[in-house]
Order: sequence, then C-alpha cells, then structure tokens
Amino acid sequence: MVQAGWNGFERNLNPRIIDTEIMTIKNAMVLAAGLGTRLRPITDRMPKPLVAVGGKPMIDYALDSLADAGVSHAVVNVHHFADQMEAHLASYPRLNVAISDERDQLMNSGGGLVKGLELLEPGRIFVMNADLFWIGETAGTPTNLQRLAQFFDPERMDMALLCVPIENTTGHNGKKDFGLSANGKLVRYTEGSGQAVVYAGAIVLETSLFDDAPQDAFNLNIYFDRAIAAGRLYGISLEGHWLTVGTPDALVEAETVLQEAGVGT
Repeated sequence: MVQAGWNGFERNLNPRIIDTEIMTIKNAMVLAAGLGTRLRPITDRMPKPLVAVGGKPMIDYALDSLADAGVSHAVVNVHHFADQMEAHLASYPRLNVAISDERDQLMNSGGGLVKGLELLEPGRIFVMNADLFWIGETAGTPTNLQRLAQFFDPERMDMALLCVPIENTTGHNGKKDFGLSANGKLVRYTEGSGQAVVYAGAIVLETSLFDDAPQDAFNLNIYFDRAIAAGRLYGISLEGHWLTVGTPDALVEAETVLQEAGVGT
C-alpha cells in the first residue's frame, strides 16, 4: 500500500515491510545541455546524450534508471542540437519529460539545474548527468538510485551523491574526486581522506537548497564545496560498474565492456 506524500515522493505503508520510511522520489532533473566537444567528430552532427552505446542512446540509460527507481516526471535541459534532443525525448515512453531550453545561453551545471527547477514542484529530487551510466545491479534488490534515496537524510545532509570506487570505472580520466568515510561523509580527495571515489553523476537533494542560488551560469561544484565545509556532503558507493563516454576512445572501451557483459546489441 502506498500513500501519496508531499513534494513529489510517496510513503510505503505496507505493514509487511519492516522499513516504513522508504520514499519513492517522483521528480528528477537531468543535465544534458553540454557541448560534448571531446567526443568530436561524433558530436559535430548530434548531441552527446544521443550517442548510442550498446545500441542505446546514453540519455536513455539515465532515464531508464530514474523510471526504475519510481520517478514519473523529469526535466531535461537542452542546448547542443536541441531539436534532436526534443524529438527524442518526446517519444521516450517511461517518463513525463519537460524541456528546460538553454538554446540562447548555456547555464553550466548549477545554473542549468536552477533553471530546470522552475519546471519542478518543490521538494526532494534526483539530479542526474545524461552522459554517465552503470551496469551490473543485482536483480530483485533496490537499485542504486533507490539506495541513494533511502540513504539521504536532510537533517544531516545537503546532498547525497552516488559515487564509485575508481577501480570500478571505464572511460574515466583517473581523477579521484572525493574521499568517502565509513559513515558516508565526503571530502575532496587527499591521501588518507577515505576511500578514493569518483562522483557517479547522481544526487538526491531538496530543491530548497537552491533558494538563494544565483540566476546566471555557475558550476555545481560550488555547492559541493559549501556542503563539505558544513560537513553536510555524503555519499554511497554504487553497485556494479560505471561508464563514462567522453572521447571516441572511451566509446570503444564502453562498447567492449557492454559486449563482454552481454548488455545491449
């Protein structure tokens, strides 16, 4: 039994389920407006999120993950080959997708999120990148996004980030983003700061975090650093293997990984 909750998530009231506080987040923002310059010449004719990996456009991996987690409404920002993006998203069957149009001005990750929030109800949301995805979740168990939603505690956290140990990545440049402590707290990585992890491109947060945000372009890293300074940036490690496709060589690597895993065409 599910009772409708406030601000876009639901509360599970089935008495047979021990944890009655499992929330299903219904809304999401997908960041998809980048130029994809490192993936040229492919992105000279199409937007990066529509580049197929394993026979499926990259953005569909993100949208499918959101739908699998219970999301029903997503906002996607567009800029590069925006018409192609809109046409593809109009036919995506599993979510109600709204477009945040950045044709006139790119807003960077933070500014794009703030602009997209105008099309979402206030409350708890997922934020996802459109060009990163993962494989290898165990069937019949909570997905990575469901685990992230369950982990998020607004009393202690500004944001909860999905992260991945660097050894479980393909296509990454080797940079260690954060140190992850045993209790889930994140800091910028330095030697001895915790388990070395990479930001995997998915966040849970409350939209009120951006009530005082600037209205122009800015990088979301500003809010990561603010949360770290306040001791309020947390994360969990994803289950499975994470792929990023930033260059033509990385696309070849990703196709190989998917083929070996029996994923896609």
